[in-house]
Amino acid sequence: MPANDLVTMRATDLARAIRDRAVSAREVMQAHLDQIARHNPAVNAIVSLREPDALLAEAEAADRELKERGPHGPLHGLPHAVKDLSPTAGLRTTHGSPLFRDTVPEADALHVARLRGAGALLIGKTNVPEFGLGSHSTNPVFGPTRNAYDPAKAGGGSSGGAGVALAMRMVPLADGSDHGGSLRNPAAWNNVLGLRPAAGRIPNGTEEVFLPQLGVLGPMARCTADLGLLLSVQAGYDPRTPTAFREDPAAFAVPRPRDLKGLRIGWISDFGGHLPFEPGVLALCEDALRVFAGEGAAVEPVLPDFDPEAIWQSWTRLRQWIIGATLAVHWRDEEKRTLMRPEAIWEVEQGQKLSAFDVHAASVTRTAWYHCVRGLFERFDVLAMPSAQVFPFAAEETWPREVGGRAMDTYHRWMEVVVPATLSGCPTISLPAGFSAAGLPMGLQLIAPNRGEAELLAIAAAYEAVTGFDRVLPPALRG
Repeated sequence: MPANDLVTMRATDLARAIRDRAVSAREVMQAHLDQIARHNPAVNAIVSLREPDALLAEAEAADRELKERGPHGPLHGLPHAVKDLSPTAGLRTTHGSPLFRDTVPEADALHVARLRGAGALLIGKTNVPEFGLGSHSTNPVFGPTRNAYDPAKAGGGSSGGAGVALAMRMVPLADGSDHGGSLRNPAAWNNVLGLRPAAGRIPNGTEEVFLPQLGVLGPMARCTADLGLLLSVQAGYDPRTPTAFREDPAAFAVPRPRDLKGLRIGWISDFGGHLPFEPGVLALCEDALRVFAGEGAAVEPVLPDFDPEAIWQSWTRLRQWIIGATLAVHWRDEEKRTLMRPEAIWEVEQGQKLSAFDVHAASVTRTAWYHCVRGLFERFDVLAMPSAQVFPFAAEETWPREVGGRAMDTYHRWMEVVVPATLSGCPTISLPAGFSAAGLPMGLQLIAPNRGEAELLAIAAAYEAVTGFDRVLPPALRG
């Protein structure tokens, strides 16, 4: 089979071809290593790449195992690069920070262990912003990740390396995480899918398991079938995380398109003018919604009866509490503090100003917003918003200081559009919405009721069948 076919195949088809021994894991590994060698220098999506000889030897071992004992799991023999915020045993994990430049963990994160257990072969890591802060994957260790559709532009973040590597066909699947749009923004900016599951769907960390969380792990993929496959591997109960869901994740493995006729979509748009947008973003999302309407869905504008600034303030305070507490141990060391980016220092210092009563008040607001969203689901099956407020900007910039003529007062205000879904705790998917006149991608968020991941996959599968977004290649890959 030609190497080009191996890197452009769906992950589900590629895994099947390996299991059926129509192609070897070694051939698949070699094809992806060649693709990385050809395209990664231009985009800088994959970092800490392991030695090719070692990876080819592991692929050959996977071929022997398949012949002697059968497949190790549903991802048997697939090359995979893990987001560089997740610990990987024996493989450097930097968090994009000089503080961890040479750190090699002794153990895998829980979800990484599941990837290995499913048969994936870990080839390296995908680039992130320092400590995952912000939606542009640039850091002092590896530099910026560049967009798959225009390397002069940013690739998004914080799962930016994952989104770009996926779009450039350097990996079949990609894992990521999402606190402030980190699965949705890079998916939107690279014309792929990103799914932020409900908190509890994928067990996440074991250091602290009871306090409320805003960040979740999730899958990214080029098509819905692949997205469901990876979610089925990542999800599932683990006793070390008592809030994890107990439902069998196997149901996600084969998403089936639903009939879009009668689907009720509530279009929140710019939240009554609260959110500024770069020209063209809303129009593209409305074009995508017209695709749904053309298939019989009912699309209706809706303005939630809730102060959007209260949503933002609740989220920022909870974020400062969570991130500040995590990074404070480094901040307290003056020498280490000099190696921290200003955004990380800001999160710690803002978090220090919070009282326990402030955190409680922010959580009460979050609860009120959840109930508002829950009420909207009595009228709508899903809610829709753009996945970003701007198109990919110059890779040399750190973040946009102005959007739609409005000044941004923090390093993440320009991505405020993702916050309502995050704060609600509801599962959210970013679907490719189309391209600007300059050829830059944009995405559309669909938000479902709590634990509604299967419905989002079914809707995405139907939308994919109509639009064929999964067949679009970045300019560098077009013949």
